[in-house]
Amino acid sequence: MHSSNRGRPYSTVERADIEAARRERFALVPSATVARVLLVLVILAGVYFFHGFIVPVLAALVIGFASWPIYRRILNAIGGNRTLGATIALLLVLSFIIIPITIATIYAMKEIKVWALWAIEANKHGAPVPVWLQGLPFAGEMLSEQWVRYAGHEGGLGELVQLISGSNIGNIYRGVVTFGATAFQALLTLLFMLITLFFVYRNGEDLVAQLDRVGERILPERWERVSRIVPLTISSTVTGMTIIAIGEGIVLGIAYWIAGVPSPVTLGVITGIMALIPGGAPLSFTLVSIYLVASGSHFAGAALLIWGSVELFIVDKTLRPKLVGGPIKLPFLPTFFGLIGGVKTMGFLGLFVGPVLMALLVAIWREWLHTDAVATQVEAEREQIAQRAAE
Repeated sequence: MHSSNRGRPYSTVERADIEAARRERFALVPSATVARVLLVLVILAGVYFFHGFIVPVLAALVIGFASWPIYRRILNAIGGNRTLGATIALLLVLSFIIIPITIATIYAMKEIKVWALWAIEANKHGAPVPVWLQGLPFAGEMLSEQWVRYAGHEGGLGELVQLISGSNIGNIYRGVVTFGATAFQALLTLLFMLITLFFVYRNGEDLVAQLDRVGERILPERWERVSRIVPLTISSTVTGMTIIAIGEGIVLGIAYWIAGVPSPVTLGVITGIMALIPGGAPLSFTLVSIYLVASGSHFAGAALLIWGSVELFIVDKTLRPKLVGGPIKLPFLPTFFGLIGGVKTMGFLGLFVGPVLMALLVAIWREWLHTDAVATQVEAEREQIAQRAAE
């Protein structure tokens, strides 16, 4: 048997294997190890050179996941043309999300610049106590004394700002004035995000298939469940928190304008941001209502409080369950950390990316806990069966 095999000529594949084994035997470092090291180095180099694009890519992925059901409907309506469908979906994103947010931000920056100019003048000469602050019930007298103490004298407002933020008021004003210098960079980031979003729509299915192939190797027993949680969590979080928060900011901003509140656009933007945090929206319009009542506009303040309460009730009891299929069961602390951490790390886009990433972490954590609980229960049942069999 062995002699016949020894006399048989080797095939091309066998000769290649023998040659590869010979080279591997005399190599200082195995080729598989070299390949793994090179792969790690290439990945690290990619992270180093392209880390500046992580934010727009994450934002594009979040928007793509959240709007994927709408994109699928567009594809079915136009006969499955991915390029045309991606173009239509991108135009819808521009029309309903990007353009309104950009316009609101521009108007808000103009109003904030007016506030900054007032703060500079108040810091130079001192600011008298506002009439509306004196008219606040219960706390008006105490707040007026604090105003005189911190803002009523020359340089007092600057000392207060430096004590709170660590920067003097002049630096803050210059940062507001030079906002246009960084607007170009923000525009480039937005443009790159839109380009990435287009390819996410057009090639999303291929990307998901590749991720599933890699994920099955990394998490062979858990990837299927985790991959189902991710799109559902992103969709529910973006719809239930971000989109509804933008809507609340717009609706309440219009209500501020009708009620005659100064800087309604800025207050609407602040209300929209606060609406991302549980209880933030009612706190915002309640404070504005108190300001109106203290300023003498009792009817406007009461009407704003009633309208805000009715709008919040409609959103939480009817609109949010229909869009999400139930309330977002995300605790307050992870939501708050996701919002603040996202803004600190990613800037304005962190308002959308931060809460989504935190929701994903919480969902994956709950999935692991559920899997561990099921495994523990199965193990306990096996022990009970073994004990009964022994008896």
